[in-house]
Amino acid sequence: MKLPLPLIQLIEELAKLPSIGKKSAKRLAFSLLLRPEQEALALAEAIVKAREQIRSCSQCFGLTDADLCAICSDPRRDQEILCVVEDPRNIFTIESSGIFKGLYHVLQGAISPIHGIPPEKLRIEELHQRVRLDSIQELILATNPTLEGEATAHYLTELFKENVPTISRIARGMPVGGDLEFTDATTLSRAFEGRTVFSHL
Repeated sequence: MKLPLPLIQLIEELAKLPSIGKKSAKRLAFSLLLRPEQEALALAEAIVKAREQIRSCSQCFGLTDADLCAICSDPRRDQEILCVVEDPRNIFTIESSGIFKGLYHVLQGAISPIHGIPPEKLRIEELHQRVRLDSIQELILATNPTLEGEATAHYLTELFKENVPTISRIARGMPVGGDLEFTDATTLSRAFEGRTVFSHL
C-alpha cells in the first residue's frame, strides 16, 4: 500500500536529520501522527519558535535568544581565557563537564580547502578583534581532532603566537577523528586539564 503524500514528505524531512535513517524516520512520522494533536502541534510550535528566536551571540557566535549569551554576559567568567571551538554545540558539551570557566569563540567551521572553506569564511577576523581588544592571556584551541581541526589549530597558532602569551591545545584524551559533541564529560575534563602549550608541540 502506498503511503499518503504528506506522510511521505514528513518521513523524507525527518530522514534529513543527523543519525536518522529511513526506518527511524518512518517510525517517528507514525509516532507523531498517532500522538494527540495538541502534542504534535506543540512540537511544531517549539521548532518554529526556536528557529525564529535562537540566533548567534554577537560576541562569541554561540547560540542565544538575546544579543549576548549567558556566558558572555556573566562577569564571573574568566575574561582572559578564550576557548576556540568549531561549532556552537561544542560550547554546551564543554560546559556540561564543568571544567572550563573562561569565555568562548565559535569559528563556525574549520579550514578545509577540499570543501571550499578558507580561513576567510570563518570567524577568525572577529577572533582577532577580541584578542586585540580584550587582553586575552590564553587561547585554548578546542577544535575537533580531525585533519581539518588540526589544520585550523596550527593556522591559529601561527596567526596569534605574537599576540597571545599562551596558546594551548586540548590534550589527546580526545579520540583522533572524533567530535566534541559526542565526547563524555570525563574524557573532556582530562583533555582540558592535560592541555599543552601548542607552540611547543
